[in-house]
Amino acid sequence: MFDGLSERLTSTVKRLRGQARLNEENIQDTLREVRMALLEADVALPVVKVFIDKIKERAIGQEVLNSLSPGQAFVKIVNDELVAIMGEATEGLDLASQPPAVVLVAGLQGAGKTTSIAKLARWLQEKAGKSVMVVSADVYRPAAIDQLQTLAAEVGADFFPSSADSDPVVIAKEAVASAQVNHKDILLVDTAGRLHIDEHMMAEIQSIHSAINPVETLFVVDSMTGQDAANTAKAFNDALPLTGVVLTKTDGDARGGAALSVRHITGKPIKFIGVGEKTTALEPFHPDRIASRILGMGDIVSLVEEAHDKVDHVKAAKLARKIKKGKNFDMEDLRDQLTQMQSMGGIGGLLDKLPGGTQLPDAVKNQMDDKQFNRMVAIINSMTRQERRFPDIIKGSRKRRIAAGSGTQIQEVNRLMKQHLQMRKAMKKFGKGGKMKNMMRAMKGRMPPGMPF
Repeated sequence: MFDGLSERLTSTVKRLRGQARLNEENIQDTLREVRMALLEADVALPVVKVFIDKIKERAIGQEVLNSLSPGQAFVKIVNDELVAIMGEATEGLDLASQPPAVVLVAGLQGAGKTTSIAKLARWLQEKAGKSVMVVSADVYRPAAIDQLQTLAAEVGADFFPSSADSDPVVIAKEAVASAQVNHKDILLVDTAGRLHIDEHMMAEIQSIHSAINPVETLFVVDSMTGQDAANTAKAFNDALPLTGVVLTKTDGDARGGAALSVRHITGKPIKFIGVGEKTTALEPFHPDRIASRILGMGDIVSLVEEAHDKVDHVKAAKLARKIKKGKNFDMEDLRDQLTQMQSMGGIGGLLDKLPGGTQLPDAVKNQMDDKQFNRMVAIINSMTRQERRFPDIIKGSRKRRIAAGSGTQIQEVNRLMKQHLQMRKAMKKFGKGGKMKNMMRAMKGRMPPGMPF
């Protein structure tokens, strides 16, 4: 997300950092560049105007002109205004009510409501320690009920059954009663989507809202629709008392216009963003961290939190003990490392959060392809357990079988074997008491392209 905007803004403000003094003329040139960057990112025009006016007001004042480092002062202003336009502080769900706290989820068809409910159920259970029940009041798309039931089983949430021949309001009321009887902390209610906003849909969801009086009414919107996402959210906000927005498919949105437009146009906070298809791919929306990413300064806090949550600490400790004892780093160990990197959003997700990561040259980015890691895992999975444990036995005929089984070429198998051998040697040096920096020096240039070393 924000790839294009980040590249334009960072290159623009970088030119100001070295300026000994700023004046109205060079600030105007910079503001023109910032305006173009925002418009190209599909940020809504009213939001662009407000954003530019606020930066100009502050930039031509004493705050920048009398600063010892005017370029840095300007960057700080841009950062501050990005945070302000997206909502200042992180706003979580308000669940302080008599259980069950009812959360109503609305949105257009295809925006990702049902998947977002599953993600939210998982997040509430794992991060907030809540017991969750989910229900589908979408009687127009029978597959929606089945989909939610399947996803509920995947994330371990209770599913309240419903059917296509029932009334959506009755379904919602019965689900609330069931959640009360079963002592559930939270009930998530999925509603019908439409291809466009219409009176029937609005009337129905208003009836559901009146019947169950939710503590949170979330609007799920596809971020890839750009400023249209903000306009759609406003239309729903005019009909429903929305409390927040969930932006989906942000991993596929290189522009980021929706994230910068929704709060200003609707007045409602973005509470979560979907960053992938898996049920674990949901993050609370932190305006300050997002602004930092846009300006190429990374998001180390989120990266550390993600590592703490998603890295398998048991496996990491086991590998450390194994290496310390001088045992070989085998193919199963390599597969574990690749899998854990993928669970953290892959190399693209890591680069997005590392300072300067998004500003790497295209030639370097092109080598950092998550598909390459998938091929490496496929090659390892195609090996027998004995081959993974003792890769030295893998010779010509075995390599041909592994390549055929993984859908790759023998050259790729050879490349993986060579990379693993070099990593194993480096690990062996580390196990003999070498320091981490010696290990990194030994591994430099030998890791698969894209490894974060």
